[in-house]
Amino acid sequence: MRSPFLALSALLLFTTMFAQAKPDHYELEPIHSRIVFTCNHFGYSNVIGTFSRPVGTLEFDPDDWASAKLDVSVKLATLDLGDAKFNQRILKRDYLDAKKHPVARFISTRIEPLTPTTAKVHGELTLRGTTKPLTLEVNLNKLARNRYTMRRTAGFSARATLVRNDWGMDDDPGVVGATVELVIEAEAVRARTT
Repeated sequence: MRSPFLALSALLLFTTMFAQAKPDHYELEPIHSRIVFTCNHFGYSNVIGTFSRPVGTLEFDPDDWASAKLDVSVKLATLDLGDAKFNQRILKRDYLDAKKHPVARFISTRIEPLTPTTAKVHGELTLRGTTKPLTLEVNLNKLARNRYTMRRTAGFSARATLVRNDWGMDDDPGVVGATVELVIEAEAVRARTT
């Protein structure tokens, strides 16, 4: 009589523990994370720029993407278009308005799992003091212990398209394309438990 009772108790305990499991807490690794963007210039070419050293947190369980949460910020002053004067021009008020709004921030609102390694991350991007919805198409590249740091690390690639007018950047419509394509490469390191 005791054996089935003990087995049932163990099963219930395991089920309860599994149900209460929480996603791991990760912190974005700024050196190996970068945001690349492209935007059409007069039809001649697609200008390429980057923002570097984003910071943020990720709550993530690879077996339960829907429970994930993402909060990422980047200083607009890290903009690099390959030319200091060009950088300053785009940081001005009619484009990024970085003096008044120095940080862009993305916060997830809902995760839509697609496959075991892909998902749509729906969220809100705050840029130039305006907050609008933005969806990232995310791919989990690798989740493993980094052999150099010995820390569990998650690597992601993501893409998104934003319409610049939605964030108030409506100058030069004949010169600058209406859409901006984002390509994001990011690594996040699991926080140490205390």
